[in-house]
Order: sequence, then structure tokens, then C-alpha cells
Amino acid sequence: MLDKIKQVVTRYDEIERQMTDPAVLADHVKLTELAQERSDLQPLVEAYREHERVVQELADARELVELEEGEMATLAEEEVKDLEARLESLDGEMRRLLVPKDPRDERNVFVEIRAGAGGDEAGIFAADLLRMYMRYAEGRKWKPTILEENATGVGGYKEVIFSVKGKGAYSRFKYESGVHRVQRVPQTESQGRIHTSTATVAVMPEMDEVDITIDPKDLEITATFSSGPGGQHMQKNATAARVVHIPTGMFVKIQSERSLTQNKQLGIAIIQARLQEIEEEKQNTAVAADRKSQIGTGDRSEKIRTYNYPQGRVTDHRIGLSSYNLPAVMDGDIDQFIDALTVADEAEKLAALNEP
Repeated sequence: MLDKIKQVVTRYDEIERQMTDPAVLADHVKLTELAQERSDLQPLVEAYREHERVVQELADARELVELEEGEMATLAEEEVKDLEARLESLDGEMRRLLVPKDPRDERNVFVEIRAGAGGDEAGIFAADLLRMYMRYAEGRKWKPTILEENATGVGGYKEVIFSVKGKGAYSRFKYESGVHRVQRVPQTESQGRIHTSTATVAVMPEMDEVDITIDPKDLEITATFSSGPGGQHMQKNATAARVVHIPTGMFVKIQSERSLTQNKQLGIAIIQARLQEIEEEKQNTAVAADRKSQIGTGDRSEKIRTYNYPQGRVTDHRIGLSSYNLPAVMDGDIDQFIDALTVADEAEKLAALNEP
């Protein structure tokens, strides 16, 4: 671990040297990039330098224990214990800081929920998940907005897409991608039998234009009239934009904004995020095949969580964590799962860093 950190310190020193170079000082873009990189590395560098200082103080204190007697030796022994505890704390802090951060964590997100197996009940479950996520986002003072919806006639959704705007939204929602399963007596079932239904959740970070570029020639954009007021969260709009990505056949219809131009831009952004997700899934396939991930590969075919109504239990299968307060979870209290998944993710990344 220390060897890896020393590489970071070397890079940090190199950045500071570059930032005094007149040529760099004249290049505001380069200077800004270096300043951001230095800011990202600084906590780890400071922890490492503190670690080095404590190591030296600990060596001095141990030497005093050997040389002194009586009260002075007792004081030196107490100092050794304090310094050993501080060193252990710094080790943990450096390990945490060494874990690579996902550069997308601070971004807004697009979330797609699609009804899976289970007919009308799957659509109702999709609506339940939508409400859960809306409540969760609102509880964190983020702004959720439905962008596209395909409702069923029984209060559910075949598909619904919404955005969440707020700093760090992707860092929390990214663990929700996958297949969610519900076990309960369906509202549409009169005989009281427990059914299993599923819904698929896909979470995509909002992309910057530099991440993946779409050739305008590959897009077919048409203006259509809004299909109506939509669901309870939908804003009323006069026009909608239908955006088709011709090479893939991927399309989206957006009517959440007030102007056609805004709806076009939002539709393109969703297509862009989908294409980025596809590209990243291709790149991650080989890695996922080589080593098991504690929180799964993120593949949509994985059943990541089960909501068991008869037992009042919610279980996340990736980490084996269960909550027996299902009503609270369905009301947006999902931090216990996200916190545990975050810890598991960081532990896995740290283990990868320690591999030879």
C-alpha cells in the first residue's frame, strides 16, 4: 500500500512543480485541470506525510522506553500507545483515500424502471419502486422529475423514466441497477395466492458532451403533441419530442419540459446516457468474468433485491442484508442498503489494489 501511495506523492509533487511553470500558468485550461487533480490527491498526500511523522515519533518514543526508567519510562510507554493508535487510524484513512473514486459519482442520473415478469402486478410493482425512489430523492433534497411514462390501466407502468438532479445522485442510485423481485398477493388476484413479479431498474449518469458524442446525422427528431397530463408527477406540456437513434433503433419520447427545444435536448441526453452505458457494459464484461464482485456485475439479469410482503422483509442478495421494516423501505428508507453496498464496493476495490 505504501508503495502505491508514494507514487501518488510523487505525482502530487510533479503537479506542484508544473503549476509554477510559466507556460502552464498561461494555459488556464491546463492550470485548472492540474489544480483539480492536486485537490483530489491532497488528502491522501497529507495523510501519508502525517503517517511518516508519526512513524518517526513512534520510533523515538520506543527508544525512550528502552533508555529511561521510572516515571519517564511510564510516560514514554503511554506515548507509544497513543502513537500506535494514531498510526492505526492513519493506516485506515490512507486505505480509504487510496480507493479510486468514480468520477461520475457527483452527477445527476436518469433512472429507467420497466415492468418484468408478472403481468399487471409487475407494472404495479414498477409504480411502487418509482414512488420509493421519488420519496428517497425528495428526502435528500434532490429534484426528481418524470420524463417519460407508459402507464397501464391498473395504476402501474410498463415503463417509466425519471431524472434526479442533485449533487451525488449517481453515487447513491448506481447500486439500484438490476432486477428487483416482489413476492405478495397481487392487487389483481382475487384468490389470495402469493405471486412473484419483477421489475428492472437501470441507472445512468447524466453525460457530459465530451464523454460520448452522437453524430447529429444519426438522430431523427420529430415534434409530437403531448399525450395528456400523464401520471401524478407529470407536468402538463403542449408539445413533445421523439428522438430516435437510427443506428441502434433506440428511441425516447419526452414531454416533461415546457418547450420543444428543451424536450429535444433532454431526449438526446437520455440517448447519450444509454449509449454510454452500453459501451461501459462491453468494457466491463471481461473484468466481471475474471473475478466475482461482492456486489455483483451490475448486469440487469441479476436479481439484486427481493421485497417479501408476507414476511415484511426486504433482502439485498448482493450483500445478504435484510430489513424487516418493509413499509419504511417502500417509503424511501433505502439508505441502509446503499450504505452497506458502498462499504462492500470500497472493500472490493481496496482488495483489488492489494492484489499482486
